[in-house]
This record gives sequence, C-alpha cells and structure tokens, in this order.
Amino acid sequence: MTHIHETALDGLLEGYRRFRDNDWVSERERWSALKDGQAPKTMVIACSDSRVDPAQIFDVDPGQIFVVRNVAAMVPPFETTPGLHGVSAALEFAVQFLKVSEVMVMGHGMCGGCQAALTQDLHGNEPGQGGFVADWIGLLDEVRDPIAESMGTTGRDAEKAMELAAVKASLKNLRTFPCVQQKEERGSLTLRGAYFAISDGVLHLLDEATGDFVPAS
Repeated sequence: MTHIHETALDGLLEGYRRFRDNDWVSERERWSALKDGQAPKTMVIACSDSRVDPAQIFDVDPGQIFVVRNVAAMVPPFETTPGLHGVSAALEFAVQFLKVSEVMVMGHGMCGGCQAALTQDLHGNEPGQGGFVADWIGLLDEVRDPIAESMGTTGRDAEKAMELAAVKASLKNLRTFPCVQQKEERGSLTLRGAYFAISDGVLHLLDEATGDFVPAS
C-alpha cells in the first residue's frame, strides 16, 4: 500500500517540477499579482470526477474562476440547520465577498454520483460504507423518481436524463439563497447550467426558456 502511495506522489511531484520550471516562471507577473488577492468573475460548481477539471475544460489561467467540486456537482437548498455547510459557505463567499457575476453549475456525462442517485444502490448503507454519498445524492430523489418511473434505473438514456436533471435541480436550489435571489433580480448575477459530455468533449449550455441543453458554439 505504501508503494502505491509513493508512486502516485512521485507522479504529482514530477508535474509540480514542470509547473515550477515552466508555467510558474513564464507567468511570474500573474502569480505576483495573485499573492495579494483574487477577483474571479465566475464561480463554477462542478463534479469531483477526475475527468472534468473546469480549469482544463475552459482553459483558464489561475485566478479566473472560483471552483467548488463535489459529488455530482450538487448545490443543497438554503438552510440554517446545525451542521457544516461547505457548498453554502463557498457560494456565500463567492457571491457576497468576491462578488462574482456568474455562477455556473456544470454536470457531466458518465457521472457516478448521478448513477447512484438513479439506482439508489447505496441507500441504507452506513456512513463510511456509502452512507455519506447516499445522503448527499438524496438531494436528487425528487427529480429522480419521474425518470425512474418512465425510463427505468439503468441504461445510458436514463443516466443522461438524471445528469441533466441534476443540473436543473442545483440551479433551483441556488435560487433558494436570498443573496442569489436578490442579485439575480437586480441583474448583477447570472446563473447558468452546463453539461460536459465526456464521450465527445462537447460542452452544452442550458437554455432555461426551453429546458434544453444546447452545444456551445
């Protein structure tokens, strides 16, 4: 087990050395400016999946996007119950203090979290054995049920429908936050839904007027 960890770390350190020798040196002026603070215009809420790194997909420099990643790119609804609200804290910081002008929820194809939400295979598991994941993706139960009833719980069509529905569910939950409501109504904040198809690398943007996801031009 130790050997596996060392091998993985070795790969990361090789990348770090390339970064220090190339990117950090060539962008020294940018890094120097960033040490004093950040001023991103966009917040991206994405999945923790290792295949969908927003910085790579959008080809942005450090300091350009404020990113939160979690299982299935979920946003919980606004609530003040006791507990640790990580996504809510990040959203509050981005909207109220960084004053981003856009918040994007980006789902993706072949999402394991959405698949688990659809099958509900982890429901009933103990925390540490899938229970934490089950509780988290339980946020999708409401949008999951119609899909399961009409399309079943397996197969790519049902899975994709779940992935797209999850983006819309998170956008709906975003609008339960008073600060988001106020800023969107004033026109100082725009919410966007997006979907990245791993199979062909195409980014789709949600047209909220029609409910359709359209390939970005």
